[in-house]
Formats: sequence, structure tokens, C-alpha cells
Amino acid sequence: MLEYLPPQPFSAEQAHDLRVSALSIASKTILATLGAWEGVITRRYCPFRRMRVWEESGDTEFCSDDIHYPELGYIVENRITQLALLERLQDFDNVVVICPTEITRIHYSPGEVSEIELTDGRILAAKLMVAADGGHSKVRQRVGIGVTSWDYQQHALVLYVETAYGQQDITWQRFVPTGPQAFLPLSGHYASLVWYHSPDEVNRLRELSLTELKQELLSAFPDCLGAINTVLATASFPLRRQHAQHYVKPGVALVGDAAHMINPLAGQGVNIGLLDAAALCEVLLEAHHKGQDIADLTVLKRYEQMRKRENLVMMTVMDVFYQVFSNEIMPVKLIRNLGLGLAERVLPAKKFGDALCHGFSWAFAQVSAR
Repeated sequence: MLEYLPPQPFSAEQAHDLRVSALSIASKTILATLGAWEGVITRRYCPFRRMRVWEESGDTEFCSDDIHYPELGYIVENRITQLALLERLQDFDNVVVICPTEITRIHYSPGEVSEIELTDGRILAAKLMVAADGGHSKVRQRVGIGVTSWDYQQHALVLYVETAYGQQDITWQRFVPTGPQAFLPLSGHYASLVWYHSPDEVNRLRELSLTELKQELLSAFPDCLGAINTVLATASFPLRRQHAQHYVKPGVALVGDAAHMINPLAGQGVNIGLLDAAALCEVLLEAHHKGQDIADLTVLKRYEQMRKRENLVMMTVMDVFYQVFSNEIMPVKLIRNLGLGLAERVLPAKKFGDALCHGFSWAFAQVSAR
């Protein structure tokens, strides 16, 4: 396994990282199966039980009690998830982690052994390369897998704040004409806020002092945000959709952001990336037990068939959701307000929403490593 930089060691006295993710129950199950979940909960995390979504007259709140689970999901700093997984890898004698390092050259030989040259001059031979190297994947580019992509012409401003109240068990998102506003609870008196807006407005907000930004925040966000003591740090990133035209080639498989970058509105990036990894492991283990070549395209296509269509459906649903809630045409507004209102009042619809929360971490915001 190759890793560009080691994550900073964790200390409970450290401030929360800006990069956090809303992990679903499914993601927790994957991490627990790997033996890595213990490394998360012994460090720092924030479970949430409720989720509220509203826009003008439409309002609904989901609760884990309705689906008989203790939580809907967990807000976890990306670095903590990374540390827990790397720590678990140390327990396996057949896994070698090379970190820090960077790939300088890839000699890809379809159907044969490929070579990877590192910054220190070492050359590794790989029968199968698994590209988990992000949206700008060097592996994907080198092996010639193209992408379909577009920008949403909107940025997300992330704010790490200290609150005047204790740890919360709710995430919420309000939709306004300029874009969503989201609240994600962190452990203790802290929270992560996500403010979607035009690129120009996000740039303007980033240029303000933290004190000035706090005043803008309190003016724009709803009263249910509660008292904010301090804005401690900020970051921003553009919203972009990207999908690889293929997930596999002979001797190559893409997972996570190397395969897809989804609108962060529903917090799906990390979760579907973990599902990719779990599906690939399932396919490779089955092939190995049957004595099949794990680098063979026929084997790898099974993974692509399991994940590509499912991810495309999720990406399309998020795009439709984004477009509907970004639309100010009156009939569309009436329909979405009515829909949220009915979701709150009709038990089957509400339970369906809760099931989405359980299965897909419907947290409505995610800041993953970019």
C-alpha cells in the first residue's frame, strides 16, 4: 500500500479537523468488520440520532427510533478514520505500507505485471493496481480511463465553530435560494457548518476576519443554530461531479474518488467509496478461492457491474435533489414544500426517509479530502 503522507498523530487536546465525514451505519459495519471501528471510537466521534430538513413551509425530522437503531450515523474527522485504518493494517504481516511516498512513473502493461516507480527510486511490480488516489488519480490518468465531469457553479464554505451549548445529536439542513445551510455536530461544544453559496460570495466571506464572519453567519443562518462563541477555522471547495467512464481495465480497479466525485449535498462520497472497497474485496476473495486470476478483466468486471450503475443512480438522485431545491420556479417550490410537509406527517414516507439515513448517511453535508 502506498500513501503520500502520514496523518498527524491524534491527541484529544487537538482542535477538530475541518475535514469531517458523516459515516453511515453501513460504513460503520464495514469498519467494524475490518477491526478499525475501535480505532475511531477510542479517539473522537459524534453519533447523531436525528436529522431535520426544511425549506419555507416544508419541514421534516427523522429519528433513529423510527427504524429501531440507536443512531442514524456518525460525524468523524477524516484523519481519525485514516489513522484507525492504518493502525489496523499494522496487524497484517502480508501488508506493507510505504509512507510517505509518491509515484513518479507508472509503466502499465495490460494483462501483464505493471511497474510503479517511487520518489526514492524503488520500483514495485504489481499484478493488480487498486487506484484509491483521489479525484485527480494518477493511476486512472496513466492507464487511460477517461471521466465525465462538470462544475455546479457553487462553492461550499466550511466553518469550524465553538458553540455555547453542549454536544448535539442532530444534523440539519435548511434550503434557501442561495444554497443549502447545514449543521453537523462534533464532540463537545463544537460543530461543523457548511454554507453553500456562489463562488464570488464564498470568496468574499473567506476574506473577512473570523469576527466579521461570525456576524455574517449569525445573520444568515436560522435561529435554531443557537449561540456561537467563536469561528475557529474555515475552508472552502467547489462543487463538482465526476464519474469515470470505466471502473476497471486489465490489472486495474478504481475505487472512491478515483472512480466518482458526487455532489456533497447528502454526504455520500466517503460512504460509497467504502462500499466500493468492500465490493472489490468480495470479488477478489471469491476469485482467489476459485483459483481465478484476480487481475483478469472478466473478474474485475464483476466489481464494475456491482458498483458503477449503483453509484450512477446515487449521483443522479443527488443531482435531481440539488436541482429541485435550487429551483425558484413557483410550481417546483410548492411541490417540494408539500413533499417535505407530507414526509413529516405520513409515517411510511418518514420511515423511508429514516431508512435512507440508516443505509446511506443522509447527512446532507460532507467534507472529504480534496
